Amino acid sequence: MTIVDAADTFRQEAQELLEQLEHTLLDLEHRPGDADLIDAAFRALHTLKGSGAMFGFDRLAAFTHHVETAFDRVRKGEVAATAELIALTLHAKDQMRRLIEAPADADEAASDTILRGLHLILASGPTSSTARDAVDGAARSQAPAPAAAAEQTFRVTFRLPKGAMATGTNPLLLIEDLHSLGTATVVARTGEVPGLEEIDPLDCHVGWEVLLTTAKPRDAIEEVFMFLLDDMELGIELAAPAAAAAVPQAPSTDVPALSDTAAVWSTLDRRSDVGASPSAPREAPRAETRAATPAETAAPGATGQAASATGPGAATGRHGAGSIRVPAERLDELMDRVGELVIAQSRLKQIAAASHDPQVKSVTEEIERLARELQDTTMGVRMMPIGSLFGRFRRLVHDLSRDLGKDIELITSGEETELDKTVIERLADPLVHLIRNAADHGLEQRDGRAAAGKPATGRVSLTARHAGAAVLISVGDDGRGLDRDRIQARAEENGLIAPGARLADEELFKIIFAPGFSTAREVTNLSGRGVGMDVVKRTIDDLRGSIDVKSTPGHGSEVTLRLPLTLAIIDGLLVRVGKGRYVIPLGAVEECVELTPEEDLRAKGRCFLNIRGDLVPYIRLREQFASRLPPDPYQKVVIVSAGGFRVGLVVDQVIGDHQTVIKSLSRLHAGIGVFSGATILGDGSVALILDVPQLVADGQASEERLKAAS
Repeated sequence: MTIVDAADTFRQEAQELLEQLEHTLLDLEHRPGDADLIDAAFRALHTLKGSGAMFGFDRLAAFTHHVETAFDRVRKGEVAATAELIALTLHAKDQMRRLIEAPADADEAASDTILRGLHLILASGPTSSTARDAVDGAARSQAPAPAAAAEQTFRVTFRLPKGAMATGTNPLLLIEDLHSLGTATVVARTGEVPGLEEIDPLDCHVGWEVLLTTAKPRDAIEEVFMFLLDDMELGIELAAPAAAAAVPQAPSTDVPALSDTAAVWSTLDRRSDVGASPSAPREAPRAETRAATPAETAAPGATGQAASATGPGAATGRHGAGSIRVPAERLDELMDRVGELVIAQSRLKQIAAASHDPQVKSVTEEIERLARELQDTTMGVRMMPIGSLFGRFRRLVHDLSRDLGKDIELITSGEETELDKTVIERLADPLVHLIRNAADHGLEQRDGRAAAGKPATGRVSLTARHAGAAVLISVGDDGRGLDRDRIQARAEENGLIAPGARLADEELFKIIFAPGFSTAREVTNLSGRGVGMDVVKRTIDDLRGSIDVKSTPGHGSEVTLRLPLTLAIIDGLLVRVGKGRYVIPLGAVEECVELTPEEDLRAKGRCFLNIRGDLVPYIRLREQFASRLPPDPYQKVVIVSAGGFRVGLVVDQVIGDHQTVIKSLSRLHAGIGVFSGATILGDGSVALILDVPQLVADGQASEERLKAAS
């Protein structure tokens, strides 16, 4: 049995809440008067505070309490949601992350600095003394005590949504909160509990009636249920004087009228067999009657006083309405097993091809179909919308705008585009460098944009879209564009190109990805060392992707990353060159044509094919692989493309399609540019996977040399 650490579960849920808080704050900066956003920020802080206290993160709870207090005052209209408050809260969010991930290493001085800043912002509001009282406990203790309010008795009736307990809501915590407001008498109402043959153990069938005597106002009672009001049934009314002493009677003798919360929970276990622990957390929809906002639904497990994870005894992560959280390591292990199955199925297919038994062939075809469906299902589980990555960069652009003194707007599109989770994880650093480069080097300062007749706010765009078996991710800006002359001069100065060499724009612009290359006139804390773009190039090469750069002087630049959908299993075209077999990724293949001896002689060494009026250069793979065997009389040319450029690969035989399980090359062979990996064939032999972008680049360079020579 797998035992999950409750603290680790809380950290996972807290990560979602912190992301939700960051997105909400960034939205709030543009719409500071939006009450829904203010409420969403307050609820996220309230949840982090309560959950942290429950799971032993006391420093987090104490720190978050002050930030929550500040947003409570914003919620009440006592303080405005200014840009300064939002910026400081973003810093507070970073400190909360540190207090969650490594509490022992979190700097206490940083917390004090943030809280002092909050104190100053709140003190500058219209009710500065109240702000000081809210943030500083000592000042609060000096404030005059308000007159005691008269006690009232309320009759509170409530029934939770049916699926509330399955998603982590704990009625006990609600009842305990009511007890904390005054004197409460609680009765469980079981009139709607179905028979055992009809009961759904994940549904909540019990309702409650509470007589509460308290000096608190009605709003304090509603606040107990603030995260459930959208979906629950709740009634709050002043009880008649005679009812204050009367205890409601339960309709069933086996459900006692109890104020003992442990007994109530025991009754729930007996009635519904849900199995949640008394410390199970509660769900957090919304505090007022309205539809949940996207920011709220982004973290469906957000909680009131406790974490939104499943209880500490859960076997896996969070589970609820149609979803389950599984550790990433298990998905990787599953993908490895599917890969081994594909290899075994390929071997079986080869054996069946040599067999004359129709039953063997039938079973082989069935297993091949099932293996393909299992592969597609597993790949679907691993696929994630890239919007989960794009959302991180809103904060980056916000901070860059403040650091650079530029007005910058981030425009995103294609967030629903799905990509393998491994690819998404490795894309974070390259995209950070590209966005920083666009903001720092690409966009002009305010006066420069005004002189160019552009809007004061510069735009950085981040888009994703599918293109066959690949995904294209583009980072663009509407700035000054790449300075071709400066890049040429710096490249000549660094010895990257010969003095006076004339290169096409696409080839020249790729020099910016060379290690140590930079056109910055001075080194800053953001750029100038020539490291960032090199990181982009190395990472994209490791992902078997390619980079295209386009730029228009005065109108901006665009860098497009072309990436495979997955790094695990691809469809390939198996070919033979000499005695060796190789795999060409099928997504890059356009067509196959024959190369007759006559056409080969007609090329006269120029290696060009006429494909329906277009001249396409081709590469003889025999020459690439130094094969000394005589070529087949009728060779085949596989036309492949990358980055909009086509090239032909001359092979001896096209064997057929092949499901390719990608295996990484050893460190000894990793530097061989024309291969991106290897795969195991059905007979146990190894076939190398051709690196199409590299081969296309070689063909393109060959064409450029021929043009220069002519």
